[in-house]
Amino acid sequence: MSPGRGRGRLARPAAAVACGLAALAALAPEVASGAVVAAGASVGSASGAGASGAGASGAIAAGPAAPGTAPGAGAGGGTAGGGAAAGGGAGAQPAEFPPLGQTLSDVRQNGCRKPAARAADRPSWSQVFLRPEAVWPLSRGAGVTVAVIGSGVDAAAGSGAGALAGRLTLGPRLHGDGDAGRDCVGHGTALATLVAGRRPADGGPSGVAPAAKVLAVAATDDAGSTNADLLARGIRAAADGGARIGLVAAPIAEPAPALADAVGYATAKGMLLVAPVGPDNQAVNAPVYPAGYPGVLAVAGIGADGGPAGAGGSDSAGGSAGSSGAAGQAGGAAAAVAPGRTSRVDVTAPGEGLLAAGPGGGTFTVSGPSYAAALVAGTAALVLGRSPSLTVEQLADRLRSTAYRPGTALPDPAVGWGAVDPVTAVGAPAAAGPAAAPGPTSAATAEPVVVPPPPDGRPVRLASAVTGASLGGAVLLGLAAAAARVGRNRAAGRAGAGAGAGAGGGTGERDGEAAPTGR
Repeated sequence: MSPGRGRGRLARPAAAVACGLAALAALAPEVASGAVVAAGASVGSASGAGASGAGASGAIAAGPAAPGTAPGAGAGGGTAGGGAAAGGGAGAQPAEFPPLGQTLSDVRQNGCRKPAARAADRPSWSQVFLRPEAVWPLSRGAGVTVAVIGSGVDAAAGSGAGALAGRLTLGPRLHGDGDAGRDCVGHGTALATLVAGRRPADGGPSGVAPAAKVLAVAATDDAGSTNADLLARGIRAAADGGARIGLVAAPIAEPAPALADAVGYATAKGMLLVAPVGPDNQAVNAPVYPAGYPGVLAVAGIGADGGPAGAGGSDSAGGSAGSSGAAGQAGGAAAAVAPGRTSRVDVTAPGEGLLAAGPGGGTFTVSGPSYAAALVAGTAALVLGRSPSLTVEQLADRLRSTAYRPGTALPDPAVGWGAVDPVTAVGAPAAAGPAAAPGPTSAATAEPVVVPPPPDGRPVRLASAVTGASLGGAVLLGLAAAAARVGRNRAAGRAGAGAGAGAGGGTGERDGEAAPTGR
């Protein structure tokens, strides 16, 4: 699929962020362009990463590569320089804000991810693109709980001056000891702050729904690996914890009965599941789960130009879905759009070169569909904050039906129904009555329709020009005719006056001659 496919109306918000990107480019070109330089540390081969991840967890082995993996994006090994994101390589200077990936393959050797050295004092381009602050007077997500089902959320983010202070609940840790307040990878913390991080006083990046609550559920090991059983238990724990939205951070490659049952359980409990259409840093064209199940809102990422993230292709190394591969450390580039995609995409959101807070404070650069899913989950929280009575089906339909249309047959294979639009989604009228049962006429399964292009105004403009010219010509002809008549009348008047004067003079002379004086 060409990089330009699926833009259409998506180019409108892309044009709106041009000024913001220009400012970002002046300060951090790698963030504005979405290209991230990988850190210089050696990561090791993918096979070794998988083994170390399994050893760290003590139970979870690296799973098989996701079906449909694009050439060059599989488990290919080497150092971070060999599999780094676009613009990176061994020996290159680190990015201004270090990359943060979905997994951390060297956790056993080097420990948990270290905090970033500094915090950004400017918003991410995704905030300029989505404009969530425009609807904060209507809804900031207050009263809505979003569960982040992934690597956990750093407990420090929920206290003191943390981005989630007073709004973070630590749920269970389903693998290992403790609760979900330990986030060794940092992935879950970044997702949570994209969803609901407070707005910093210095103007740095903030979440979409800064008043929403976050329920952290740890469903991976310390390296970020997971499996169907852990995800299923995590989804059930989130639904039982009262979450209205469940953000699934890490997909797996194969369907599983336990996971399918958990999706149905969550829907019945009134929780909308939002999940990425693939793992970060890896191109796939086959479904991953739970995004592949009906009723789950499947999210893909887009770049700053409105096109699919990574559409130009990527040779980044990547771990398989649900495994801890080398991409977890490089972690900078969004997954490329694989040709012949067969997985379903419902909506998109920015998913390339974003800025997000990580564990221990500081700002990281993040890319991938999981981060796009976090922005969609935040948008859903804004909608529920204003319309809390919406059902799961109504909420999902609201997000699809108010998305920026791509200008192609819907749903588009790469961008689905378009880019999520918080302004329109929150401002749309609330649904009246119960939602119709999902069926062949629902938004997700309707026959593709083609959004017509804007009407061509050239014939109208041409007709207007011809009409104007005709009227103008008629007026000019009328004025010319009137001027000619006036000229003729004046000429006739002058001729009559001259003739009268000549006749009077001749008579006087003859009279004088006719009366000679007598002698």
